[in-house]
Amino acid sequence: MATKQASKQAASRELTKTQWKLKEIRQNWVAYLMVAPYMILFTLFTVVPVVLSIVISFTDFNMLEFPNIVWLKNYVTLFFDDDIFLIAIKNTFIFACIVGPSSYIMSFLVAWFINELPPKIRALVTLVFYAPSISGQVYLIWGTLFSSDSYGWANATLEKLGLIDAPINWFKDEKYVMPLCIVVSLWTSLGTSFLSFIAGLQGIDRALFEAGAVDGVKNRWQELYYITLPSMKPQLMFGAVMAITGSFGFGGIVDALAGFPSVNYCAHTIMHHLSDYGGARYEIGYSSAIAVILFLMMIGANMLVKRLLSKIGT
Repeated sequence: MATKQASKQAASRELTKTQWKLKEIRQNWVAYLMVAPYMILFTLFTVVPVVLSIVISFTDFNMLEFPNIVWLKNYVTLFFDDDIFLIAIKNTFIFACIVGPSSYIMSFLVAWFINELPPKIRALVTLVFYAPSISGQVYLIWGTLFSSDSYGWANATLEKLGLIDAPINWFKDEKYVMPLCIVVSLWTSLGTSFLSFIAGLQGIDRALFEAGAVDGVKNRWQELYYITLPSMKPQLMFGAVMAITGSFGFGGIVDALAGFPSVNYCAHTIMHHLSDYGGARYEIGYSSAIAVILFLMMIGANMLVKRLLSKIGT
C-alpha cells in the first residue's frame, strides 16, 4: 500500500515537472524558436551520424551490396586480425599522450605570460603565437627545412658542422618521422584553446587576487592554483576538449610531410586507418567500427580530464 502511494506521488511530481516545463516553453517560445534551427541542424549532422555509425559498425556495409548484420565481427577483426590497426592505436596513444597534454599546458602558460604584458604588446604577441594555427598548411615549411637533399636547412647545417657525411632523408626514416611530426604538431597547436585561455584570464575579477592576499596567498603559484585556475574552469574544459580532439584526430600533418602511408606505418594513426577503409576501400561497416572506437577513446579522455579539472583549487 505504501509502495503504491509512493509511486503515485512520484508520478504526480513527474507530471508537475512536465507541466511546469511546458508552461516555461509557452512563456519563452520565442527563445526556443531561435534555438530550434541550431538544435535541428546539430541533431541532423552530429547526433544522427553518430547513431548511424554505431548501427552500421555491426554490419558489413560496403557501398555496393545490401548490408548484413555481422554483430561484433568487425570489432573482433580489428583487435585480433588487423595488425595495422594495433600499430595505429599505439601511434595514436603516443601522439595523444604527448601532443595533447603538452599543447594544453603550453597554450595555458603562453596565455598566462601574455596576459601580464601591456595591452598593445599583448595583442601583437598573441598574433605572433596564434598565426601558425590559422595559416593553413604553413607546416609545409618544415618539409623545406628538413628536405632530404643538401639544400634542406637541417642537412646543410649538419654537413657544415661535420656531423653527417650524407643528407638524411628525414621523413622516410622511421627514427625521425614520429618525433618531427610531434614537434610540428606542437608548433601549430596554439589555436582556439589558446585564445579561450587569454579570454578567461582577462575575465577574472581582480578583487579575487586582493582577497586571496588577505586570506594568505603568498606567491604567484598559490595565486594560480587557488584563484586563477578555479575562476576559468569553463575555458579550461573547452581547451581540454579542443586539445583532445586535435591530438586524437591527428593525421593531416603526417600525410603532408611523410606521405600516406608513412614508411612501415611508423606514424600511422587511427584517423589514417579510418580514412583508408572508409574513403579508399569503401568498407563502411569496418570503418564505422574504427570510428566508434575512436569516439569512445575521446569520450573516455574527456571524462578523465573533466574529473581532473574538478579537483583544481580543492
